[in-house]
Amino acid sequence: MIENSLPGLLAGLYFWRMNKPIHITFLLIALVQGLHSAEEFIGKLWDVFPPATFLSGLVSANLKTGFIIINISLFIVLMLTWLATFSKNDSVRPFLWFWSILELINGIGHSVWAITEGSYTPGLATAPVLFILAVNMLSLLTKPVHKHAI
Repeated sequence: MIENSLPGLLAGLYFWRMNKPIHITFLLIALVQGLHSAEEFIGKLWDVFPPATFLSGLVSANLKTGFIIINISLFIVLMLTWLATFSKNDSVRPFLWFWSILELINGIGHSVWAITEGSYTPGLATAPVLFILAVNMLSLLTKPVHKHAI
């Protein structure tokens, strides 16, 4: 009966196909991205970074609202991607690659932007953490998968 309950479902999540370091690393990417979005929000990224201004404007006439909608949606997609890592197939692997490469670009972009500005820019404090996590994730994704014979 426990299999049909929430605790049973959660217990079943521990029987994953991908390895534990991938699960933990991607969860950290999702959580740090949430912090990164909060840092960008505090710094009003939509007011100081033209691409953020443009994207926020596509979502809402109120740039702040557009920025919030985009970042909440991003966080939800990241968490859904993390949950998909518990699937019994590898269909989520391309998404892990996509997010990892995106976070690499994000980490580099924030650093280059801050260097060219000669000062702090919104997102700079958390961007290096995302970069390191993304490098780690790519390292995990490129390790050979060992299939166990049954």
